[in-house]
Amino acid sequence: MTPPTPSAAAPLEVTDETVEKSTTSPDSKGNASRSPGQLAWLRFKRDRTGVISAFIVIFFFVVALAAPLIAKVYGKNPYDTYGLNTPGLLGDNGFPVKANGGIDGEFWFGIDPQLGRDVFTFLLYAIRNSLLLSTAITLLVVVLGVVVGVTAGYVGGKTDWFLGRVIDILLAFPQQLFFVAFTPVVLALFVSSQENTPTSLIVVTMILLLTAFGWASIARLLRGQVLALREREFVEAAKVTGASPARIIFKELLPNLWTPILIQATLTLPLMVTTEAGLAFLGVGLQDPTPDWGVMIGNAAKYYQDDITYLLFPGLTMVIFVLAFNLLGDSVRDALDPKTKR
Repeated sequence: MTPPTPSAAAPLEVTDETVEKSTTSPDSKGNASRSPGQLAWLRFKRDRTGVISAFIVIFFFVVALAAPLIAKVYGKNPYDTYGLNTPGLLGDNGFPVKANGGIDGEFWFGIDPQLGRDVFTFLLYAIRNSLLLSTAITLLVVVLGVVVGVTAGYVGGKTDWFLGRVIDILLAFPQQLFFVAFTPVVLALFVSSQENTPTSLIVVTMILLLTAFGWASIARLLRGQVLALREREFVEAAKVTGASPARIIFKELLPNLWTPILIQATLTLPLMVTTEAGLAFLGVGLQDPTPDWGVMIGNAAKYYQDDITYLLFPGLTMVIFVLAFNLLGDSVRDALDPKTKR
């Protein structure tokens, strides 16, 4: 006797249930109910390199903001010349008597040659000044780049042509050489060569110059993005409904530009940190005794053959911060645009 043949409907019913279960996993259900921002945050949290880099960057900013409090608890400041005021700290050659730059329980990072200032507090304030200055420049660069880029891309016509030529001219400038050559010229307009240049004037000059020549790349990128977005259906629909240009820009265009804006900002800040430090190292930025990464590296470069300790701390901390911020920028880019691969 032959066994009964299974009906054709039974396999179809089992197959449908299996397919339904396989296509409605908890992850797919969760992702379908999350916003793009939440999905980007989940992708970022899975990136171990990005999370570690974020903690390092946050640590540096916390140290920068809390530098006066840390220095007060530590009991020293970056301006007192402890080596000159306290006998036995500096030798006859001007270098710390103790090994490794004078590192001990009283001076955690040692003291600098010749003057004997506390390296730890000087580094704290150097990080503070460099990061605050670079952050201010980055914010201005991003805002100006967004305004010019969106205006050129949306308005078009002669406005786009004129702004495009300005961008081309700025990008053609050898910026580093221009900063070195032009900064003393700008300062000489306000202070004579016989007078000491106020630190506030140097800060304002650096902010203006770095902002004036730093926004062009962001503006060019956003101009291209806006040229593509303004032809999309949702922008045309907004125009048909009578929406004003300001409403179209703020409600339709800018929400679709946050990803490139954020990515460019994460790339600009470490660039400004190194640029500002480079100008200070060359003597056209912040100057001693104002604490700054570039000032510390410039002073340490004179003595590294006899005592490399003073060069180690500012150089190492600057490399760590710039590397961490660049890795953070890569992780943010990957989280916001998962199609890109590092």
